[in-house]
Amino acid sequence: MSQDRAGGERDLACTVDRFAFLADRRHLAGRWINSVFKDHAFLRMAYKNMFRISPGMYRSSQPTPAHIAAAKRMGIRTVINLRGRRDDCGSYFLEERACREHGITLVDFPVNSRDAPRKHILHAARDIWAGVEYPVLMHCKAGSDRVGFMSALYMLVHEKRPLEEAVRQLNWRYGHLRAAKTGILDQFFEEYAARNAESPIDFYDWVDQVYDPPALKARFMSRWWANVLVDRVLKRE
Repeated sequence: MSQDRAGGERDLACTVDRFAFLADRRHLAGRWINSVFKDHAFLRMAYKNMFRISPGMYRSSQPTPAHIAAAKRMGIRTVINLRGRRDDCGSYFLEERACREHGITLVDFPVNSRDAPRKHILHAARDIWAGVEYPVLMHCKAGSDRVGFMSALYMLVHEKRPLEEAVRQLNWRYGHLRAAKTGILDQFFEEYAARNAESPIDFYDWVDQVYDPPALKARFMSRWWANVLVDRVLKRE
């Protein structure tokens, strides 16, 4: 092979690498723009709504790559994403990338904030908590509703804490509003508390034998002003 030909091939390889690098940077920039503006990460950069639930378990809003790096320094081994896998969401792309870079296991476990909790979700949550590596960080988008519900459930079924203590995870101090559609999560625990007060019953026995998701949804009533605040002003999921 002549020197000119070898030099030309090296130049071509360098050009291809350069274009690949620029394309990757452009793709990454697009993901950041999507995360910051469409997914409202600019709000979470200033306040990540992060709290320790108990030794080994933390709750927060959607983490940025910087927050994932900080979680790694805290010793976090697993991140549970309650928003689920979202391939069109810049925040998810950045989270998955950051977890991979820092050696943190990412578990996608979608939970609904405006519907009666599904029985299979309630059972699956217990199984996930029994199998993940701790310490764990759980998050949703704002760190208010879905993660509040799952934090309360975690305290109740995994740590065996009293219900009245567990439900404090659904509170206005985290940004949760009982009066909005998200209040159906509060009503779920309230109905279990009422039934348990009549005659003590194990939580999962109640879920399997008594709990009726469609009936719970039919009984729940939200307030219009709270829905406007949560859905249109705060842009919650």
